[in-house]
Parts: sequence; C-alpha cells; structure tokens
Amino acid sequence: MKPLYVVKVGSATLDRGAIHEELAALVARGARVLLVAGGAVGIERYYRSLGRPVPQLRLPNGDAVRYCPPAEMAHLVDAYERVTLPAVAEKLEALGISVFTSVAARGALVTGRVNRPLKTVTDLGRAVVVRDHRAGVPDAVDTERLNALLDAYDVVCLSPPVSDREGGSPLNVDADVLAAALANALGADHLRLVTGTAGLLTDPADPASTLRHAHPGEAGRYAGGRMRQKVRAAELALDGVGDVAITGPHTMADPSGWTRFWRTREPAPDLRLLGRAVGVPSVSGDEHELAEYLRQWCAERGIEATVDEAGNLVATRGTGHRRLMLLGHLDTVPHGWPVEWRGDELWGRGSVDAKGSLANFLEVLAEADVPEDGQMRVVGAVEEEVSSSKGAFHVRDHYPADAVVIGEPSGSDTLTLGYHGLFKLRVTVGVPSGHSAGMDAVSAPDALWRVLEEIRGAVLGAAPETLSAVIDVECRTARDRHEAVGVLNFRVPPGVEIDHLRKLALDRSSEPEVVVEVLRATPGVAYGRTGALAKVFARAFGAAGIRPRHVVKKGTSDMNTLATTWKDVPMVAYGPGDASLDHTDVEHITAQEYRTARIVLADAVGRWFAPVERGRR
Repeated sequence: MKPLYVVKVGSATLDRGAIHEELAALVARGARVLLVAGGAVGIERYYRSLGRPVPQLRLPNGDAVRYCPPAEMAHLVDAYERVTLPAVAEKLEALGISVFTSVAARGALVTGRVNRPLKTVTDLGRAVVVRDHRAGVPDAVDTERLNALLDAYDVVCLSPPVSDREGGSPLNVDADVLAAALANALGADHLRLVTGTAGLLTDPADPASTLRHAHPGEAGRYAGGRMRQKVRAAELALDGVGDVAITGPHTMADPSGWTRFWRTREPAPDLRLLGRAVGVPSVSGDEHELAEYLRQWCAERGIEATVDEAGNLVATRGTGHRRLMLLGHLDTVPHGWPVEWRGDELWGRGSVDAKGSLANFLEVLAEADVPEDGQMRVVGAVEEEVSSSKGAFHVRDHYPADAVVIGEPSGSDTLTLGYHGLFKLRVTVGVPSGHSAGMDAVSAPDALWRVLEEIRGAVLGAAPETLSAVIDVECRTARDRHEAVGVLNFRVPPGVEIDHLRKLALDRSSEPEVVVEVLRATPGVAYGRTGALAKVFARAFGAAGIRPRHVVKKGTSDMNTLATTWKDVPMVAYGPGDASLDHTDVEHITAQEYRTARIVLADAVGRWFAPVERGRR
C-alpha cells in the first residue's frame, strides 16, 4: 500500500502557496496525502465579510480562544466551506492534483466528545464558567470511508469542526489534535505539523534555536501559546505514528527547521542512530524520509552524502583509487507496531533486516581512517525487499568498487559468503467459460495447478537442490473466459545455469492458453573463504575472540544483483541480528549484538585499507 502522510497546515501557511507544491511533490512520490487545514485567517476574513467580530473568550492564563456557542457553529462551518477549503482545492487543482475537501463533521467522518465547561475571565477580571462552548476532542474516525477517499483522490483535505457523538451542533476541535487523531486512526506513516517558525524554538526570540529532537515530556517546557497544542498533538501521535515532526517556517522541505519527536529513548548514546533509523518508517517505496534523515546525519559529521536519482543514500569519504563499498538497504517489509527499546533490546521492523547493518556501516564510515589512496562508500539502497531491486541495479551501473560488504543480518559471529539466486515466474492459464459440474470440466485453477507442477518438476529435475513455492494465486472471470494466475518462486543454488531454467519454463508457453512470464532471473552467487574480504574478516574475528561460522544463505540479496556484472569483485555479507527474526512480529536486536558487529566491521575495514594487509592479499 502507498505510504500515508497526514499534514496539518495552518491558514497563514496555506496563504503562502509554496506548501501546495510540497504536497504535490508527495503525491508525485506515490504517497497518499491527508491534509488537515487550519482556518484562523479564513475565519477572520469570513467574519469581516459578515461585518461581525469573531467572538473571543479569555482564559485565566491570559490566552484567548475563539468562542463557539451553538449559534456560531454554522458561521464557523461556512468559513471553512466558503473560504478555506475552496482556496485549498483551487491551488492544488492548478497543479494537476485531484482534491476532495470537507469539514470533518460532514457525514460524521470524524466524531468527538464535548469538553467540560470552560473557566474564563471577563474584561473586569471576574471568573465565569462558560457552559455552551461547543469545543471538544476527536474520538472516532470513519477509517473505511476515509481510506476509500484516499484511494480515489490525490489529496483529501479535512478541517474542523467534527460531529458531536451525542448529537447537536458540531464541535470545534484543535486542527493539530485532529491531525494526530486521524494519523493514529489511519495508521499513517508520517505526520507533519507545519508552523510559522523553524519547528519548536527553545528561545522564541531566536529564530535559529530549533529544538531538533524531543522525546515525550521534553518539548512542553519550550512551548507557549498555539505551540502547546502542536506539541500535545505530536506526542499524542506517537501512540501510532513512527515519523512525527513539527516543521517550518511554513514548509516541510527543510529538515533543519524540524523538531522531530521520537517515541523511545535509546539506553546509551552509541545506540542513538540505530534507534532513530528503525524509528523512521521506510517500507519499500517509502524510503525518502529515512534517506534524508541519514543524509543530514552524515552532513552533521562532515561526510559527503547525497540522495541519488534512484532514491539511494550515498555517503562517501575519500577519492582514492582503492574503493571499498558497504551496501545496505533502507527499506523494510510492511509493519504495524511502535518501535521501542525494552531494556537493551530494540524491538521494531527493520531492527534486524537490515537497519542494524546500515547504521553500523554509517558509524564505521564516520570513524574510519580512510587513506589518501582510498575511498569508502556507504550506500543505503531502496527497494531491496521487493523484486525490482531498483537501488542495487542503480549501484551496479553507477558506483564501481573493488570490494563490497553487503549489509544483511548474518549474526555478529558469522560471515555470509553467498546467496541462492531468485527465479520468479508469473504463469497465466485460461479456459473457456463453462460450468464446473460439466463432464470432464477443467477449471482455470485446475489447469494452472497442472502447469505449475509441470514447471516445478522440470526445474527441480535440472536443479534438485532448488527450493520452490507458489507465492500468489489470482482468478479472473470474463464473459467467455476464465483465467488463473500464479506466481512460482524458485531459490536457485549458486552454480546453476539460470538460462537453462528459463528455457525449461518458457517451453510451457508453447501450449495453448498458457503464458509464462519471467519476473526475475538472478543467479546464485558464492565466494570462498580465501578472498580478500574474507581474510580481513577472519583476522577481525580473531582479534575479537570470535570463532566465526561461514554460510551460504538460501535467500537472495543485493549481492546477487551486483554479481550479475561485477564478476571479479570480492563480496561478503555481514551484519548484526538473528535472521530468523526477519519479517516477523518479534523482530528485535540486542545492544551487545549491534556493538559486537560494529567492532568486527570497523576492524575489518581498517585491515582492508592497511598497507600490510594489501601485501598479504
């Protein structure tokens, strides 16, 4: 599913226009976008057009709030529907973006509960309790209808007020809190609360005093006025959203003006990069935010880093001719639970596969002694977890290297020397329409299963150690034809000629009503223990007191992609974590495992660049 951004933008920012281009850029990246529009400026304009003042209440702390008795709620709704929301639609549609706009109360898209009576102060200083103030907090979201709207439109834009679950006139709610409630209910990947300052300022008089990072309970001391509600909303959103930030001024584009909120605090400073990398969601196709966070992390340490045209993070030190590459990946399979430290264990999607490896790569890059004749490059590739391997193919064709360490969880005491290949087929079988109870009737699924078993038998006959599985089946029905489609996956050992397997499979396409498509044909690959990288790792293991294991894994990694053309480049895979936890609901990594792998990796990298090691190779 496409990533979901919930973006709250105040009316002052909406008036500036640039934010609409940023929203269009999110759509262009393939995101679903739910915009929550604030309305202060639009409400003031609408009330001026009516020739009436906006009613206000003064609180005991001196703050002023908009007074919303039942009689005013119709005017508030009109202000959004006649001023704020049409302006949003006009500006986005001018950029070619399809937009649905509505106040959240319409059709009870969002319902809420009314607040308790409000304590106020009159102009004469007398305390008054106001009981007819129609303000509340959102407490229920119609996620089914909103998801349908998000699927149908490029941008869905909602605004206060919300429907009262007890009936009666709508309830005015804080737009930032509304955004947080929507983000939690919909399981958003990213929440942006756009403001007029560079995030949350520690000193309101200093526009450069951005608080860059905050954990729950830390930011409130710096927040005054309207910013208190933004901080409250950000902390509320951490219950269900991994990536939360207050951004500005009037933009999401510059992370130097962000206050980023983190749900969990690392137990020690050397685990911070690991925890935060895991904390930023980056399901395949949604790696941009993590790539930008890591690019900024590198820039703060003087490391040259870019995000290339494929979306890969590329961080480099040195310009010499001896080139060592550490290739990890940014993306994960989908997930659905908050990241957290449990003592010295980090639980969360990507902790093992394979942000632990990538974080170690960057930590070692920052500390490595790269000689004048050397170059060390870390790449965080996109789309490793899906069949495209878009990032690795771009690396293969643009960033030559003399040796490569692939970042995958081997365990800190194990070196991976190779991987099985991947041979993936889509098989479509069709049959004429007819009743399945007819004499000698063969259904499309029956026919598909027969062809899949024939292909499986032919491939296993040629390569008996190959692993196979049908990983997807779909049926389609038309007026005069039924079709069944299956995806057949093979994990092919190193040394098997994959072009021969391709011919065996495609021979079945000569049969009528059978179509075989090759989705992926990447050979297996394996390197010996005597290669240059294997040797320096052997010495690094020894220095750490580890007696290592060496394995060839039955999965496939970006090593296979590089090896399709990099025939004489030595490669190994190494990284912390128990690979049996990959893609599970109990994925986690220990601090000790992460640190041990970093020590071994740093030693191996140092030995690879060392002149004495070059002489031994």
